[in-house]
Formats: sequence, C-alpha cells, structure tokens
Amino acid sequence: MVDNKRAKKSVNDSIDPPSRKTVVPTNAQMRWLGRGLNQPGGKLPLFDEDGAKIRPRTIQSCVERGWAEPWFRNPLKPDWLVCRLTETGRALAQKPQPNLKR
Repeated sequence: MVDNKRAKKSVNDSIDPPSRKTVVPTNAQMRWLGRGLNQPGGKLPLFDEDGAKIRPRTIQSCVERGWAEPWFRNPLKPDWLVCRLTETGRALAQKPQPNLKR
C-alpha cells in the first residue's frame, strides 16, 4: 500500500526539486562571484581582497547552486578548488545589489 502523502511529496519534489528553488546569495558569495567578472574566463579568486583564503563553504555552495564551476585542479595545491563563473553566476553577479558591501 502506498502512502498518499509520501507519494504526493515525491511528485511535487520531482516537479520543483529543492535545488531549483530561488536562493538569495549571501554577501560573501556575491563579493566572490563579482570578482570573477573582470577576470579572463571568469576565473574566481582563491583569496579575498585582504589576502585571506576564500572559505571552502562559500566556494562549494556557489558550485552546488550552479553559479560557479570547477575549472581545473591546481597540481601544487590539489586541495584548492579553482573555479570560474557560469553564465548563471555571471548574470547574478552583474545584477545591482544595493545592500552589498564590496
């Protein structure tokens, strides 16, 4: 016997999976994505303006949401994920963000 509530939930999830819901990027994510706009190929930085390493969670969440994509592996630092903007990420980074402190 199929549980109707569970069946309905799985049907709704297949129509509107959680990954497709609108997510508002954080200021840290927007700053990171914005820095790729003027870089060749949309390369995203490994370090912020003050020289601190970008938090891996910021990078990973942007990749998971389709705003950035892994570009290549750094043979000298294999634990560093070198990424570039996707078209979605570029469009997002180009939108005016009135409350963003860059």
